[in-house]
Amino acid sequence: MEEKYQPKVVEEKWQSVWEDNKSFKVSHDAARSKYYLLEMFPYPSGRIHMGHVRNYSIGDVVARFKRMNGFNVLHPMGWDAFGMPAENAAIQHKSHPAVWTYDNIAYMRGQLKKLGLSYDWDRELATCDLDYYKWEQRLFLQMYEKGLAYKRNAAVNWCPKCETVLANEQVEDGCCWRCDSEVNQKELDQWFFRITDYAEELLDWTNKLPGWPERVLVMQRNWIGKSYGCEIDFALDGKAGAIRVFTTRQDTLFGATFMSLAPEHPLALELTTDDRRSEVEAFIDKVRKTEKAKRTADDLEKEGVFTGSYCINPVTGRKMPVYLANFVLLDYGTGAVMAVPTHDQRDFEFAQKYDLPLQVVIQPPGEQLDAVNMKAAYTDPGIMANSGEFDGLSSTDAKEKIADYLGAKGLGTKTVNFRLRDWLISRQRYWGNPIPVIYCDCCGVVPVPEKDLPVVLPKDVAFTGEGGNPLARVESFAKVACPKCGKPARRETDTMDTFVQSSWYFLRYCCPSFNNGPIDKQEAEYWMSVDQYIGGIEHAVLHLLYARFFTKVLRDLGYVDIDEPFTNLLTQGMVIKDGAKMSKSKGNVVDPDALIQKYGADTARLFSLFAAPPEKDLDWSDHGVDGSYRFLNRVWKLVFELKPLVEKAGRLDPGNLGDDAKALRRVLHKTIRKVTEDVGERFHFNTAISAIMELVNAVFSFEPKNDPANGAVLKETVEAMVLMLAPFVPHFAEELWHILGHEGGVEVHGWPKYDAAAAVDEELLVVLQVNGKLRGKVTVPADATQESIEQAALADPKIQVYLEGKTVRKVIYVPGKLLNIVVG
Repeated sequence: MEEKYQPKVVEEKWQSVWEDNKSFKVSHDAARSKYYLLEMFPYPSGRIHMGHVRNYSIGDVVARFKRMNGFNVLHPMGWDAFGMPAENAAIQHKSHPAVWTYDNIAYMRGQLKKLGLSYDWDRELATCDLDYYKWEQRLFLQMYEKGLAYKRNAAVNWCPKCETVLANEQVEDGCCWRCDSEVNQKELDQWFFRITDYAEELLDWTNKLPGWPERVLVMQRNWIGKSYGCEIDFALDGKAGAIRVFTTRQDTLFGATFMSLAPEHPLALELTTDDRRSEVEAFIDKVRKTEKAKRTADDLEKEGVFTGSYCINPVTGRKMPVYLANFVLLDYGTGAVMAVPTHDQRDFEFAQKYDLPLQVVIQPPGEQLDAVNMKAAYTDPGIMANSGEFDGLSSTDAKEKIADYLGAKGLGTKTVNFRLRDWLISRQRYWGNPIPVIYCDCCGVVPVPEKDLPVVLPKDVAFTGEGGNPLARVESFAKVACPKCGKPARRETDTMDTFVQSSWYFLRYCCPSFNNGPIDKQEAEYWMSVDQYIGGIEHAVLHLLYARFFTKVLRDLGYVDIDEPFTNLLTQGMVIKDGAKMSKSKGNVVDPDALIQKYGADTARLFSLFAAPPEKDLDWSDHGVDGSYRFLNRVWKLVFELKPLVEKAGRLDPGNLGDDAKALRRVLHKTIRKVTEDVGERFHFNTAISAIMELVNAVFSFEPKNDPANGAVLKETVEAMVLMLAPFVPHFAEELWHILGHEGGVEVHGWPKYDAAAAVDEELLVVLQVNGKLRGKVTVPADATQESIEQAALADPKIQVYLEGKTVRKVIYVPGKLLNIVVG
């Protein structure tokens, strides 16, 4: 054994052993309990960052811990490899997205292996692999056949100079990120998945996922946005037709004084009078350049324009002006809002700006609001006023009665509405999964026959960044014979949103080499659901919701027999440095390669796990990294010094130990118990590591002398210490385990078991209170009765001071912790 810890030598040695032996390869084994551990797979951007190090280290601790506890652990890794960045890089570097992507995968794979992550690399997949995306095309066609995939017109961001569609992230202050041209909204035919068909089930299951953070579940519930209300028709004044609104506040209907439409609403221009047209068109153009997120922000300045038309309030007969408003979105409700400025703050601000009428219809209990003097909208429940036969009712009761009234009069219907909208999956980009559809002038939309799958991405494509979708310019790809009639036709050149690929990859990991379909049902039945999923909170309402939807679709298509993909979810915190999230733009990144080169992967892992609980943000500290490295060197030195004693140690006899040996053994087994619970039940890795550090201190303080029994206790302690460190610092632990004379690896030996009897304290420190205030402490034998502890407390001079002249009313005892004497 080298006296000095050399992380580079140790880590290269064990990484080679693990790779040569395929140490983490797993297979279906019905005789063993399975455990599927998965971290969200990365986009192959080129290099891993410290967020990756932390995320994957968290997962690796759990995977290794579960293996040591006898589970058959599936722990795979792959690459979310399609997407816009690869295409942008191809344009910038004059390369091909596939070359850029696979080069990055190769580099990042090497980085992950240097971290010692225990992946079954035989299951590795990349979503841009033909063996992956071909099966997704089959799934698309099956969804199309079931009516779950469809095409309709939708607005997209369009750069007129680059002649291409831009994602929302590529629109910066209303301009193209590449050429700085002003971005327009353009109507294009787009493909959608009918996720709204599953809205009710998706919502219902948010109440059946106890292993998920409540924060994520609340975000999904809000995103799905189920609301109960009424659809009400407001007849147009002087014209045929009506404006339909959805509202959850039918109790305020009598106070509606104007109508607000989304600028994208189909009636927006139809209702615009000639004298208002130029102003309305300019407003629509302005709003179309505003990002949706800004339009729903609380601090948005409310703006609008009058169309020149009116509608009629169905219960008051009021003639209401119809406005377009920047804060109304087409994809919520009906895209039209009955404006009640006295009882909705956005409507109030809008009415104040454009001098629109206000009518109070709900009064606060015991008060009388005056519309003229209102400084803000009143939005709480209250008493109905100025509402005809409903006056005097509570607004809560009035909701139901007004809904019934509207139904009886044929003016409206009770309705359930969802905020969730169907998933737009079309992307007018090259680097994605081709949508397997053909368009024929004679036959219409023709799905690519299964025998002609897969539709393969062509390689000979020019990337200029201009002229729209590169695929549309590849005639050998775009021009094709119709599978039905044989006449000239054109292939769909849109590709699928990359979230489609990440919505089922966890199922393909169960059977990456299966050639008879996308999923081997037998393998999926064994491995699924994922027992523990780990990833960022930023995916709460996109990836995580889409993955849940896709799993339910695959269930209904007969591929799986599960309702939900992920049993437990951990959303890890960010890595923070200098007060901000690590990012290149902020110049506060730490290069994992440089860190590993200087300290070793195990130090990087240990610090990222010790510095904060997984779900909290981690504040980067160079001093903390140094501390983790010093700790490992200290343990190494300890094993080096104790190795001769451990090698000579005889058989452990717990009944034949001195007080010091018993005390050390007590610390050991209390530590095993705590680390087992902290890792296995709570994922409190930081406190588990802290407990191991305290154990190391106890070993340093122990004087073995020449007593063979002490050598046996040291052997037990040092070996258990190494085994407990193994999930956190696997190379380091394997090397020490080997140095201590063991042939098999730490996972072969298994997790140490704690002896409950050995972990019991011989003495207890009991806190003494008088009337709930701390007045003293007493040390008693661990088996002391309550009566004996009371006697010791009452005899304590410090306690007697507070008992003089008083009567003991009762004594409250919390076993082993606290005795409270209540006096009066």
